[in-house]
Amino acid sequence: MNNHRPANKKGPKVGSGGVRRRRLEGRGPTPKAVDREYHPAHARVKAKEAEEKRAEAIKIARAGGKLPSYLKLEPGHELIVGRNAVVEAVRADVPLTRVFIVTGNTTDERMEEAARTAAERGAPVIEVTRGHLDIMTEKASHQGIAIEVPPYDYTTIEAVADDIAASDRTGLILALDSVTDPHNLGAVLRSASAFNADSVLITERRSAGVNGTVWKVSAGAAARVPVARETNLVRSLQDLKSRGFFVVGLAGEGDVMLDELELADMPLVLVTGSEGKGLSRLVRDTCDQICSIPISGEMESLNAAVATGIALYEVDCRRRKGTK
Repeated sequence: MNNHRPANKKGPKVGSGGVRRRRLEGRGPTPKAVDREYHPAHARVKAKEAEEKRAEAIKIARAGGKLPSYLKLEPGHELIVGRNAVVEAVRADVPLTRVFIVTGNTTDERMEEAARTAAERGAPVIEVTRGHLDIMTEKASHQGIAIEVPPYDYTTIEAVADDIAASDRTGLILALDSVTDPHNLGAVLRSASAFNADSVLITERRSAGVNGTVWKVSAGAAARVPVARETNLVRSLQDLKSRGFFVVGLAGEGDVMLDELELADMPLVLVTGSEGKGLSRLVRDTCDQICSIPISGEMESLNAAVATGIALYEVDCRRRKGTK
């Protein structure tokens, strides 16, 4: 008996025998979104991997990596970082040699102002990667911008005294006795600018100098108030006394309270002691008077910069009243 159906007769057709099914099984499951190059999830993963590589590169660089030679600072140069600090410095005509801006961050108005001012002064504006600026600023919060400034141009106390003598100013100088915190120096300069001081006197040793931190904290005041730096503070104070200045030291236990200071209208040097030890013995002995700021009994002492600011305000107020 012939079981084959004639080809011209209708009926069920011969199947694929599972060939198509096996073909589909061979393709495997549908790839995940992150594995499909055209999918946004894939792009996000790649971006994250690139960021992790960049962070690792920065970590390695900080451990001893090198910056490109064109990004290295000249000896003695400092960086002022952060958008507000940079703009304040630029507006105060701080001398600058270069501006560093992270690529793609030029839309901020403060950055545009800094870049425009630098260009007007002939200072180059250099686009850098965030990683490079991280290394250059040693993890400081730079907000994508920094300016390079040359070493601070200190004056002498003799030049300051001569300038006061040639003017009609009464004369008001701040002297810092071994104040080593640059934040305090920056704050003192800011108060000096606000309350009409002629200069700030520091020493070459055991004293904070004008660096990037001082520039930032002073909010541009470091460009307005001259800083005199001398070898010996006692000798400088004695020289100022010979020129007619009275020297008043600020200390917790003094001869007179600040609001009773009768020397406020005279050519004056206010001396603030170090953050921990206060006035040194030789400096204290050189002072004409020791002045105290009345404070609550619950507070043992004031920060050096705060005490200086309060004393400056009191002296400036007294002088303003005296001119009315």
